[in-house]
Amino acid sequence: MPCNCGGGVPQTIVGYQLNLPDGTIRHYVTYQEAEAANQRAGGTGTITLLTQ
Repeated sequence: MPCNCGGGVPQTIVGYQLNLPDGTIRHYVTYQEAEAANQRAGGTGTITLLTQ
């Protein structure tokens, strides 16, 4: 039976981007790396999922 999941092509996760309040942007392979870096920077950044 075919999948009825919206008809789109699944997106591939390629990494995580950490955006810090001072404008710094860093890229990480895993969420855990991005979260650890965010905590080291004071925990005020935002982490975005990058897809392709």
